[in-house]
Amino acid sequence: MLNVLGDIQTHKLIGSETANQIVEWVDDVDPGVGIPPHIHTKEDEIFRVIKGQVEIMVDGEVSVLEAGDIAFAPKNIPHSWKVVGTEKAKMITSAFPSGIEHMFRELAKLPAGPPDFEKVAKICGAHGISFV
Repeated sequence: MLNVLGDIQTHKLIGSETANQIVEWVDDVDPGVGIPPHIHTKEDEIFRVIKGQVEIMVDGEVSVLEAGDIAFAPKNIPHSWKVVGTEKAKMITSAFPSGIEHMFRELAKLPAGPPDFEKVAKICGAHGISFV
């Protein structure tokens, strides 16, 4: 289990187990926690909400996902997500191809408390992700 800036992740599949095809994890996230708009240059992502409500933006279109809903965020397209409502959300997130799990491990090593955005942006940038 990793605490990635408030996103508690349990990795279920990683690249070394899938011939680098896919990484999949469960997000367990408090209300108000999310990821600001950003762009992946290496991987596509699929978000499946299991519990709670997650507001997701993909290419400027915003929707609120509830249990059973799914969203696709292709690489090179801006997207973001945030837990809305009053209960914790649980999502299964997939990224393909794999590799992003290495970035998550680096981010999880940052000190607790409000994140240093400059450090976060540098780590993400090294993995092909930029904030917009």
